[in-house]
Amino acid sequence: MADRTQKPPAPVQAPRADVDAFLGKLAKMPAVRAAGQRGRLLFALDATASREATWDRACQIQGEMFRETEALGGLDVQMLYYRGFDEFRASGWLPDSNALIGQMTAVRCLAGKTQIARVLRHASDEAKAARVGALVFVGDCVEEESDALGALAGELGLRGVPVFAFQEGHDAHAEHVLRQVSRLSGGAWCRFDASSASQLRDLLAAVAVYAAGGRKALANYSAQRKGDVLLLAKQLE
Repeated sequence: MADRTQKPPAPVQAPRADVDAFLGKLAKMPAVRAAGQRGRLLFALDATASREATWDRACQIQGEMFRETEALGGLDVQMLYYRGFDEFRASGWLPDSNALIGQMTAVRCLAGKTQIARVLRHASDEAKAARVGALVFVGDCVEEESDALGALAGELGLRGVPVFAFQEGHDAHAEHVLRQVSRLSGGAWCRFDASSASQLRDLLAAVAVYAAGGRKALANYSAQRKGDVLLLAKQLE
């Protein structure tokens, strides 16, 4: 008799390939700020119910990434999140990692639809006011029209704001849309899950270092790290 035991679906792309593609894209990014200026980075989070199980751990990881930028002349971070029924929040620009962590840990997940379009529109508005080095988005699903998100991502690309999308889990539709958003904005996409927490921490830190100090700072950071981020040093040579 044939074995009818169902096997879990294989990942759409191997994690190693995801990371290599992400690092390759990040290594080719141009400088993001002039000397003497503080970097600015938008940090957007999906706080809907599907992410509740990993929220606290993710907050710790995401807070740690900014500690790597403290010696680079400064990084201002604005935290964005959506949850519940049409709730969308944006903090002020935070110059201190402790302030960011405090705001993140105060957020509780609530059931609701994704609001990625609002994140992208907000990023465009902020970029009109002053230079924004990058937008980081962390989420697990997409429930919005892909063409509309693509158009907004293209506008961010024209304004020089790359979107670095970190996808939790293996939702195929979310991957398809977030890859497009990243590509059209000039950014990059990468997957993570509960088993790759240290990898996510290092990759997020690499984006923060890039936003704070540009390619030179990223090259120095890569040379000091082991594992995935170390690959950036060779790609930047």
